[in-house]
Amino acid sequence: MSRNHPDSNEDDKVETCIFCLIASERDKEAEIMKKDKELVCFKDINPAAPHHYLVVPRQHMHSCSSLNSGHISLVKRMAEMGKTVLRDQGVTNMKDIRLGFHQPPYISVNHLHLHVLAPTNKISEYLMYKFMPKTVAFITEESLTMHLKNKAPPVKY
Repeated sequence: MSRNHPDSNEDDKVETCIFCLIASERDKEAEIMKKDKELVCFKDINPAAPHHYLVVPRQHMHSCSSLNSGHISLVKRMAEMGKTVLRDQGVTNMKDIRLGFHQPPYISVNHLHLHVLAPTNKISEYLMYKFMPKTVAFITEESLTMHLKNKAPPVKY
């Protein structure tokens, strides 16, 4: 990432961002479910459903609002990792899951993270409002992908 990029203080972010600490496996309290060289999936510490996981890129990225069309494959890989973890945990009905991102200012951690919840009919009634598709606060993985198709990467000079 270029030092001129808004997310460029990467060294500072890794030291202070809890999701960077989890992704770099320096936070020993997080329960990591799956990882690869690019992504880490772990249990949400305040689960809203029986299965509630977060998938984060190891590289610090602020939020879904900092993505562009060049990030579509990243979003798809995040969703696939989330679905794989659900299957590994015995979730078989992939139609009864919810995958999505909170949008600023509705994010609690300034690091891109995909919420993976299942089953949707068991999402806590007290937390349901946070995970309602087609709201300003929560954008599904499919909706974000469609939005990004029209959002060109920034021009480099």
